[in-house]
Amino acid sequence: MGVVDELWRFPRWTQSPGEELANTISHGIGLLAALIGTPVLLLAALDAGSDGFFVGTIIFAVTMLVLYLGSTLYHAWPQTRAKCVLQVFDHSAIFLLIAGTYTPFTLGPLRGVWGWTVLGLIWSLAIFGVIMKATRGTSRHPKLGLSLYLGMGWSALIVILPLISAIPRPALFWLVVGGIAYTTGVLFFVNNRLRYAHFVWHLFVLIGT
Repeated sequence: MGVVDELWRFPRWTQSPGEELANTISHGIGLLAALIGTPVLLLAALDAGSDGFFVGTIIFAVTMLVLYLGSTLYHAWPQTRAKCVLQVFDHSAIFLLIAGTYTPFTLGPLRGVWGWTVLGLIWSLAIFGVIMKATRGTSRHPKLGLSLYLGMGWSALIVILPLISAIPRPALFWLVVGGIAYTTGVLFFVNNRLRYAHFVWHLFVLIGT
C-alpha cells in the first residue's frame, strides 16, 4: 500500500502517550455508549412506522459504530504500520458518519425528490472523501478534507425549509446542536499545538452524535 508506506516513512505522530490515552478512553466510552444505545435507537425508529427511516437508522448506527471503533483502535494502537492503516480508516469514517447521519432523514421524513437528491449528493461526497483518504493519505490536501467535512455537514441548509416542515421541532433543535458541536470541535481537530486538543475534539464528537 503506497499510502501506508508513505505515512510510515514520514510519520506525523503529534499526540503524546497521555493524549493518546485520553483519546482512546474518550472514544472507547463513545463506542460503549453507541453499543448500548443502538438497540434503543432502532426500537424508537421502528415505532416511527416508516420503513425508510428504520433502514436509514440502521445505516446511521453502523456508521456511528464504525467511527467509534476505528477511532478507539487507532488511538490505542502502538506506532506501527498498522497504526498508519487505522489512521486512514479513522479519517475516512468521519465521511461515513456524516453521510450516515443524513440517511434516516432522507429515507424517512424527506423521502421523495428532496430526499433522494440529498442522499445521492452526500453519499457521493462521502465515497469521494474515503477514496481520497485511501489513495492520497491523511496528510495531503488537509484543507480539501476539512472543507468536505464542513460542507457535507452543513449541506442540510439546502433542505432546511422542507426539513422544518417534515420533522418535529425537538428533532430539528438537536440536529442544529449536533452541527454546532461538530463545527466547534473542528477548531480543536486542526489544532496541533494545544495539548489535548484532539481529546477535546473527541468530546465534541460525543456531543454531536
